[in-house]
Amino acid sequence: MQTVLRSKNGVEAIIGHDLPFVVVGERINPTGRKALAAEMLAGNFERVKQDAIAQVKAGATVLDVNAGLGVANAHELEPEVMVKAIEAVQSVVDVPLSIDSSVVNALRAGIKAAGGRPLINSVTGEEERMEAVFPLIAEHQCAVIVICNDETGISMDPKVRFEVAKRIVARAESYGIGRENLLIDPLVMPAGAVPGAGKAVLELVRWINDDLGCNTICGASNVSFGLPDREAINANFLAMLIAGGMTSAITNPLKPELKKAILAADMLMGHDENCMSWLKYQRQLAREAAAAAGGGAAPADAREARRAARRTE
Repeated sequence: MQTVLRSKNGVEAIIGHDLPFVVVGERINPTGRKALAAEMLAGNFERVKQDAIAQVKAGATVLDVNAGLGVANAHELEPEVMVKAIEAVQSVVDVPLSIDSSVVNALRAGIKAAGGRPLINSVTGEEERMEAVFPLIAEHQCAVIVICNDETGISMDPKVRFEVAKRIVARAESYGIGRENLLIDPLVMPAGAVPGAGKAVLELVRWINDDLGCNTICGASNVSFGLPDREAINANFLAMLIAGGMTSAITNPLKPELKKAILAADMLMGHDENCMSWLKYQRQLAREAAAAAGGGAAPADAREARRAARRTE
C-alpha cells in the first residue's frame, strides 16, 4: 500500500513498504525553540526558510510545518502564522508538506495554502478530534497521521493502542477515507521511563502491517528522551524500525548518525537499488572531507570515506 504526498508544484513523496524510508523533517516547529517562536510571532520567517533549505539538502523529502506558538490566543493567531510559514517554505524548496497543528482552523488554512496533497498532523481516537479532522481529510483527499491514543490517554499496553488504531481506521473509512491515506503513529515512549518502549513499537508496527496494511510513522527521537547520547540511541532505533517495517518518521535529518543509519538500513533491506543512495552519500562525505582538509591530511574516517568513494567510481 502506498501513500502519495504531493507539493503545490507536483513533486511527489511516496511512502510504502519496500520503498526507501521517508524522512519528514521536524525542525520547523517553534515548540521548545523560543527564538523561532518569537520570530514567527513577529512575522520573521527567515529562520524557517533556512531550516527548510537545510533539511531538504540533508535528505528530508517531506517537511513538517508547525505553527504552535504556545500563546494564549493561539486559536486566533495560528491560522495566519501557518499560512505565512507555508508560504515561506514554498518560496525556497519544493517538497510535500506536513501541516502540524492542534487548531483545526490552522489545519484548514494550511491545506489551502499548501496546495497539492499535504499530510495532516494529526488525528487521535478522541471523538471530538475525529469529528473535526476527518471531514477535512475527506473533503481535500489529504493523508493524515493517526495517533494511537484516545480519551483515556496513552496506554502502556501495545494491544490497547492497537485496538485504538483499528477503531480510528474504521471511523476514517466511514468518512470515505481509504487506508492508503492513513499513516499510523504507534506512539514512541521514552525508553528511560517505560521499559521495553522500543519493543512495544516494533510489535505494533508488525500488527499494523499484518492486520491493517497501513503505512506507519513516528517521532522516533522520543525513545531517547532523558538519556545521554541521544543521537546514538535514535540512530539504532531508526534502523530497528526500518527492519521492523516502519515506512517513515518525523525526525531531524541534520543529525549525521541518523542519516547514516537510515541510508544503511534502507540499503540492507533492499530498498536502495544497487546501493546507489549509500554510495552517493559516501562520495559526498569524501568530497566534504577533502574540502575541509584543504589538501592536507584528513582524519581516518574521512580517508576511509574517500577510499570507499574511489572504489565505486
